[in-house]
Amino acid sequence: MERFRLPVKISTKAITSPNLSIFYPQLLLSNKYIQQKVNEAIYRKMYAMFSKVNEQGYYQPGVTELLGDFEIKNNQRGIVSLTLSIFANMPTLAHPVNYLDSITTDVRTGKIYRLKDLFKANSDYKQRINELIEEQIKDRDIPLLEPFKGIQPNQKYYIADKSLIIYFDEYDITPGYVGFPMFPIASYKLQDMILDSSPLGIMAVG
Repeated sequence: MERFRLPVKISTKAITSPNLSIFYPQLLLSNKYIQQKVNEAIYRKMYAMFSKVNEQGYYQPGVTELLGDFEIKNNQRGIVSLTLSIFANMPTLAHPVNYLDSITTDVRTGKIYRLKDLFKANSDYKQRINELIEEQIKDRDIPLLEPFKGIQPNQKYYIADKSLIIYFDEYDITPGYVGFPMFPIASYKLQDMILDSSPLGIMAVG
């Protein structure tokens, strides 16, 4: 099936009330079934982060300053990868609360890819990625809360052109002032393990 030659059209949806503004993307596709599938996944991710803020008692209507936003990291060759974020702050909080999540999809199928879906079966991609992250931690002198234990099965990531970006939540592996530690990995360093038909494989070609 021929690849999309042009970027996918994306609209912005907004949910607003006093002190609350949540913006999230919705893909505009010719295949309405796939469009609905992907857009529902995006909405669920954003809503889950808002629910986390609410469940932890950080949201009080009209009092908490809450902003939801997104960034499109890749929109070419039919591969869309994006991040979703929630920022919350209120007078009783010692510091603002930030959450970050992401989605990567092939708009031909609407499949949402987990990190492991990018790699060939039985490939030891975790060890390779861990080694590359450990190199960056050392080279960039990134402070850690404890020795790096490696990526998780549900590790968060996104794709930007020919790079895989692995990232961690605040306070996950680093002190809070570091923010969200991100580790860009060029696809050629993983080339022998990448599944050609995956979003990373598609972006790595040419």
